[in-house]
Amino acid sequence: MIGRITGVLLEKLPPLVLVDVQGVGYEIDVPMSTFYNLPAIGAQITLHTHLVVREDVHLLFGFATEAERQAFRQLVKISGVGARTALALLSGLSVDDLHQAVIAQDSGRLIKVPGIGKKTAERLLLELRDKLDSTAAATAPGGGISTSRGGSDVLNALLSLGYNDKEASWAIRQLPVDVAVSDGIRQSLKLLSKDK
Repeated sequence: MIGRITGVLLEKLPPLVLVDVQGVGYEIDVPMSTFYNLPAIGAQITLHTHLVVREDVHLLFGFATEAERQAFRQLVKISGVGARTALALLSGLSVDDLHQAVIAQDSGRLIKVPGIGKKTAERLLLELRDKLDSTAAATAPGGGISTSRGGSDVLNALLSLGYNDKEASWAIRQLPVDVAVSDGIRQSLKLLSKDK
């Protein structure tokens, strides 16, 4: 198993990168979350990797963080979820967003990812519920109520008002831990109106 690659970034062709490791060029598929944080071509990079071996091909997937790789590995263990679907999920959601969706059992966030239908989203939520490390999501930046039932209610309210996932998640992370849902919505709207 190839667990980590360190080398010179030669090409960036989303979602593929080419990394030169002492004269050997490795083609590595990365999620867009990793792709957007890559340095300029010619820079030294390190990626945590996961090798998929099939009868007809060997595929190498790379991730900026160990948390992304662990989430990818949990996703590909689910029946009917292949490496491409797992990569699409991690391109559409951060690891924290995925954790929050699983804790809140919020299939709506997963359905927004291209290629994920309602049934697949529900199966993912069911199978990931006990597998993802809930402590990572519980310590979301800023404390906030993002992992509580109230947090998902505030999130759903903000999404229904037209805010996107990123804006809504940011606002929720700014809230005190035990804020009531109605106060959370009110405070989030104030924060978001100042941010505009």
